[in-house]
Amino acid sequence: MRKFTIRDLTLAAMVAALYAVLGYFGDIFGLTYGPIQCRFAEALTVLPFVFPAAAPGLVVGCFLTNLLSLYGPLDIIFGTLATAIAAWLSIKVPRWYLAALPPIIVNAIILPPMWAWAEVGAVDSAFWAACGFNVLTFIPGEALACYVLGTLLLFALPKVPALRPYMQEGRWAYPRQR
Repeated sequence: MRKFTIRDLTLAAMVAALYAVLGYFGDIFGLTYGPIQCRFAEALTVLPFVFPAAAPGLVVGCFLTNLLSLYGPLDIIFGTLATAIAAWLSIKVPRWYLAALPPIIVNAIILPPMWAWAEVGAVDSAFWAACGFNVLTFIPGEALACYVLGTLLLFALPKVPALRPYMQEGRWAYPRQR
C-alpha cells in the first residue's frame, strides 16, 4: 500500500467539499434525502475507481451532507458507513462499467431498512412493506446518479490533461488514444 500524500489529501478534501456542496444543492430541490432521491453527489462515488485517494473524501462529504438528513443519527452513521463500504468496493472493481455498482448495491442494502426503521420503529409487516417501497423508489434515483452521471464523469476525466498523470494506470473509462 502506498503512502497517502499531500496531493491525495488535497484530492480527498476537494471531493469532500464537492460532495457536500452537491448534496446541499440537491436538497434545495428535495432530492438529497429519503427513499425518493437522486443525490447528484452520488455521481462522485465512481471516483475511487480511478482516484483511490478520493474514497476518504467521499466518506467525509457524505458525513457532512447527512448532518442535515431528516433521519438524524441513523443516516449520519449508516449512510456514511454505506458510502465508506461502497467507496472501498469501487476501488476493487476490475472494469469501469462496474464502478457504479457498489454504491447502488450497498446503499440499496443498508439505507431502505434504515428508513423503514425510522418510519415504523419495529420489525413487522409495516416495516417490510416500507422497506420494499423504499428499495423500489431508491434504486432508480441511485442508478441515475451513479450509472448515468457517474459514467459520464468517468468518460470526461481522461479528457482533462491535468488529471491524467494522477489517474490510476489501466483504470481509464476507455483505452488511451494512440
